[in-house]
Amino acid sequence: MTDPIAAPAAPLGATVPGSRTLRILAVDDHPLLRDGIASVIEGQPDMQLVAEAANGREAVDLCLQHRPDVTLMDIQMPVMNGIDATIAIREAWPDARIVVLTTYKGDVQARRALQAGAAGYLLKSMLRKELVDTIRHVAAGRRSIPVEVALELAGHVDENALSPREIEVLRLVAQGSSNKRIGNTLHITEDTVKAHMKAVLAKLGASDRTHAVTLALRRGIIDLHG
Repeated sequence: MTDPIAAPAAPLGATVPGSRTLRILAVDDHPLLRDGIASVIEGQPDMQLVAEAANGREAVDLCLQHRPDVTLMDIQMPVMNGIDATIAIREAWPDARIVVLTTYKGDVQARRALQAGAAGYLLKSMLRKELVDTIRHVAAGRRSIPVEVALELAGHVDENALSPREIEVLRLVAQGSSNKRIGNTLHITEDTVKAHMKAVLAKLGASDRTHAVTLALRRGIIDLHG
């Protein structure tokens, strides 16, 4: 199996003699992806991978221990997800610079990450081409958000957000539960479940339950791991 990220050649003039080395922490529960990130960073004369973490709890500990210039943080991980880890790190160290990594360009995930204090948001499909520039931008104190993500955020800025109860109902629908079973699980009536789903369809602009689940997964409103 080939690495998911091919290390690009270090750009000419990437560093100025005497400039400091950017220290990076990579956080992802997939070793192959961490290896790919390491390969990219090793190809840059002004960057050093100081540590790797496989879950959010490890990320918090290692980030506060090493105080890296930039932390690359996966969103979906066991033990503690990347957004909760970002919140914990920023509470303990407000100057931490964190780039959230994700497979999806869902606007809800992006908004949560930015609200948690992330300085950057990068799709894993863009790592090979955009990782180095993103690290440099964030280390320099700037924010870095892909155009695709920015468009998702702008496209849904005026929409009504789903309520916590509506998200609960939709997550159970995504797991294949019937209205009756959802009602039993949440201790509400079937009619109430139907009312919540009607509101969900209207807010998401979905044509049916399956469409609503598809849209919610794409936008990061729900995930099948949570």
